[in-house]
Amino acid sequence: MARQLDWYSYQLLAESIVTMRQQGNRNRIVILNPKGGCGKSTLTANIAACYAQRGHRTAIMDYDPQGSTTAWLSRRSSDLPEIHGIAAYKRSMQATRSWQLRVPNDIENLIVDSPAGVTHDDLRELTRDSSSILVPVLPSSMDIHAASRCIADLLLVAKINRSERKLAVVANRTRKNTKSFAKLMRFLDSLGIPIIAVLRDSQNYVHSAERGMGVHEMQPSRVRDDVAQIDRIVEWLDGWEARRSQAIEHTNIGRAPRVGFGLLRKPQFGSA
Repeated sequence: MARQLDWYSYQLLAESIVTMRQQGNRNRIVILNPKGGCGKSTLTANIAACYAQRGHRTAIMDYDPQGSTTAWLSRRSSDLPEIHGIAAYKRSMQATRSWQLRVPNDIENLIVDSPAGVTHDDLRELTRDSSSILVPVLPSSMDIHAASRCIADLLLVAKINRSERKLAVVANRTRKNTKSFAKLMRFLDSLGIPIIAVLRDSQNYVHSAERGMGVHEMQPSRVRDDVAQIDRIVEWLDGWEARRSQAIEHTNIGRAPRVGFGLLRKPQFGSA
């Protein structure tokens, strides 16, 4: 005879089901490039600020040992929309790792700021259950080489399926009409990975970071061009559920059923 759940166990079960459903509907964005100094934290902060300004419950999970986005959050004014922070780079002996990394159930968008120099195991762990992965790339030969290795590892080690279309590139700190910019764009185009935005080399990102803000929260006339590019990124990120559905449909196309007509049900020929 099945044992009946007591009230406390029932509540835990109900809460876990709700949590799993919410996590399944959560937009988990990973900002990744094993090379340091490519602008991961800047991209993380501005995406989070954009979502927060739009009224979405947003959190940042900071794996960077330098704690850049955690420090950015500490400078953020209480007058600005709230962004929840998780200092994943810290370790505590007083709490389990899962408790340290817990995400509030009402969070809609979780942006993961990954560290530099990740191992293959770290890469698989960071990208697991991700809805989108963004790779920021700077216009230099060293950064282009590092980005090519990063994307290769994502495809071959982390087993990111191209058909899921969850991987995209952001060209960062660019100056148009330069040889380095042209070289970067040729490289990115050769990858077959979408380039969803081109962020210019602007002091607006520096000034906003110093104040715990995103460019969306600065004087509009000053940051119009920068805001437009962040909006392009967020628009692409918002399409994660549609991309996932299309990938599932694509996978199922042409897949034959395991058996023909069921043994217990006769086919209904001529029915509409």
